Amino acid sequence: MRPIRTGLLLTAQLALLAGLSAPVAAAAAGPPAPGAYFVQSVVTGLNAADAGGAVDQHNPKGNEDHQQWTLRASGGASVLESADQAGRCLGRSGDRARVVGCGDAAAAWEVLPSGASSWRLKAPGAEQYLSLAPKPAGASYPAGLQVAGAGPLADFYLTPTAPPTAPMPGPQERTLDQLTFLTAHNAYANGVDGGFAPPFVNLAPNQTRGIQQQLADGVRGFMLDIHQTPDGAILCHNSCTLVSRPVALWVDLQRITDFLAANRGEFVTVFLEDYVSPEVLRGEITRVRGLNDVLFRPDTAGVREHGWPRVADLVASNRRLMIFTDHSRDADRAAGLTRDSFGVMYQREWTVENYWSMGSGLGSSDWSCYSRWYGGDDVLPLTRTEPGFRPLFVMNHFRDVTIAPTASNDNGKLLDRAQRFCRPAARKKPVFLAVDRYDLGNPGAAVAALNGWVDGAP
Repeated sequence: MRPIRTGLLLTAQLALLAGLSAPVAAAAAGPPAPGAYFVQSVVTGLNAADAGGAVDQHNPKGNEDHQQWTLRASGGASVLESADQAGRCLGRSGDRARVVGCGDAAAAWEVLPSGASSWRLKAPGAEQYLSLAPKPAGASYPAGLQVAGAGPLADFYLTPTAPPTAPMPGPQERTLDQLTFLTAHNAYANGVDGGFAPPFVNLAPNQTRGIQQQLADGVRGFMLDIHQTPDGAILCHNSCTLVSRPVALWVDLQRITDFLAANRGEFVTVFLEDYVSPEVLRGEITRVRGLNDVLFRPDTAGVREHGWPRVADLVASNRRLMIFTDHSRDADRAAGLTRDSFGVMYQREWTVENYWSMGSGLGSSDWSCYSRWYGGDDVLPLTRTEPGFRPLFVMNHFRDVTIAPTASNDNGKLLDRAQRFCRPAARKKPVFLAVDRYDLGNPGAAVAALNGWVDGAP
């Protein structure tokens, strides 16, 4: 168990935060090169997998679970052969997607561009395509893939299993979405700054260092849970009942704002798990001295139209604190006051995020990487992108309960999961790596490694 090397991390981050490069342009549509791919739905972000002969959508799981396919030419068409089961190809039987022999005519596909980086797999000689089944109202898309007519449900990415990279631009050219920041999950639940949970629950803190020490150690993303009490927005886990010495949100925001005032080259992001009214949150924000002087608002900075700015420009303009909420915009409209009117951004409009849990604190792990916001009528895939704008990818890497040996082991594998599982699943590298017990397992090494390159052309 090696503690994070704070000096090395801070040096690397100070060099990186000096700030452009335009977002990587989408590749021009052309024949996909032979190689190993995930066949990934544009609509759901899930991968086609060999499920005992059927072809179903599965949560992205790296090189496990029969999700990799090797694209190669076959006659005048192409086939997609299972990367770990020779001779078995993605094909069709009637109106269902099936695994068939690679020499079977039903294994042949015409691979046709459907966008700058998406494709359709067409059955030769027929207007039939690999496709999702339609989604029933209020339900998730069915797992099984079918063969049907053209349309958005037939759009797929052919995502390389080893996505290309490009050199990190110079210090003055790096954009916010090209960097990766160490992020503390439940940063307030540390047992140092104050109480954070009822008795017994507080025996398993997510962190063991206070907010000021986290900042000194190079943490630049802070996940905070806020609950409404007669005293305002209080930092608590699940409930503030029976919590001794609870900390108010404004207190930690003041600590962060004071740090930014003393460290003019730094950029910090706060993520709120938000159970308070907009009026109460606005009251907390207004109590923080100097916060509005450093607050960055992507909604007024033209980010959706022009992409994320250079960090150097954010530093020069002193816009170095970004705050997100997981609260619903619709609920705030009903309340008559939206959070973005006072600078707190709705996270789903600006980020994508994988499901938060890898499992319990002990036992088996689930390393698959899929959207936290997927199911029923709520479909926001990790692969979501828009012309000129890529949402920031928040990668969660922690468990239901924080147990030190497990956290140390998990954090030591952070880079591997980010590269092999989550980056292909999102088709972009993580901007925020959120962990428990950042002081264990050296997650700073993963941050430094990811800050050595940027995503290449898809």
